[in-house]
Amino acid sequence: MTSQPPLSSIRVLEFAGLAPGPFAGKLLADYGAQVLRIDRHTSSPALPTSDRLASHKRSLRVNLKSAGGISLIKALAQSADVLIDPFRPGVLEKLGLGPGELCAANPRLVYARMAGFRRVGKYATMAGHDINYIAVSGVLSLLGRKGEKPYAPGNLIGDFVGGGMVCFVGILLALLQRGVDGKGQVIEANMVDGSAYMAAFPRAALLAGTGMFEEERGTGLLDGGAPFYDTYETKDGKYMAVGALEPQFYAELLKRLLPDMRIHEIPDRAYRENWPVLRDMFTLTFLGKTRKEWEDIFDGSDACVTPVKTYPELKAEGYKLAPPVTLKGSPAKEEVDAWNGVWLKPGEGGKEALEEWWGLKEGSEWMEGEEGAVLMQAGKASSKL
Repeated sequence: MTSQPPLSSIRVLEFAGLAPGPFAGKLLADYGAQVLRIDRHTSSPALPTSDRLASHKRSLRVNLKSAGGISLIKALAQSADVLIDPFRPGVLEKLGLGPGELCAANPRLVYARMAGFRRVGKYATMAGHDINYIAVSGVLSLLGRKGEKPYAPGNLIGDFVGGGMVCFVGILLALLQRGVDGKGQVIEANMVDGSAYMAAFPRAALLAGTGMFEEERGTGLLDGGAPFYDTYETKDGKYMAVGALEPQFYAELLKRLLPDMRIHEIPDRAYRENWPVLRDMFTLTFLGKTRKEWEDIFDGSDACVTPVKTYPELKAEGYKLAPPVTLKGSPAKEEVDAWNGVWLKPGEGGKEALEEWWGLKEGSEWMEGEEGAVLMQAGKASSKL
């Protein structure tokens, strides 16, 4: 008997959005869930959207301002397992598609609301992006070099880790609880709390005074302050990463990086006033060889020194990206194109999704026109869902 992905029986309505919502939907789809993305009816069916997180999903174009479109969403939600709301607070509620209405009609529905800021409080009604969410959470204050302004690491921490991944975990928890009591629930996820939770370790380390993170940004063991936990440029303009924290690993680093120097000739790292001298020594030494030469020196050792690979070179090397978690008994679906992401045109696969996943027939129970997909026979369709 062929094993099935763990979420193969789960039907998901994902309203099209940016970054965190699609990422949560991608995680669900990659592990087998039947994810139907709801795109705006004005989206061109000939062109893919900017969303590259659409592997294994299907799309349906719906006019959320039309009675027929709203009726269709309500009908689908009656038997959906999960709904992902990526909008600012109140958007779906104003359309009559809030959790009050949909969860009352389907008590098993897991209604996941993904917001940037908290839904209540000072910033609740404000627009924002990843940099704003991690700023007010305190996380951004940890990132950056000494004496420099805070540095935003793309939109990884807020959108994807504190947002989409946390929302995905919330959905799984709600599905587990539903398996116990048969009831769905509303999930409130936001990127401020999500990113703050992800920073539990550095926050605690900072406040406890462990030295791993310091009040002055970029001066701790793990944030660029220590010369033995940093990156260094090589002769060919590439980089090596050094993470030799433990004494035995640091000893291996010195043996391979500075083989012609005796240990007493190297400043003692136990004294922070020696760190600038050590950093200058390491910087000059790494510049003396190419990255490939340093790889040959450090590969297979316990010096905790590795090359900083770029995505283009990893792709060229044939490096295979894998799912975040490997389940031997119930594997994830195979990634279609992990390197480039998967485009999905608005409306692509929507007909098949309604027929295969919801059992609705085009032309008798629903139809699609210039205004997108609409419900035709609410009573008949509802009886099947």
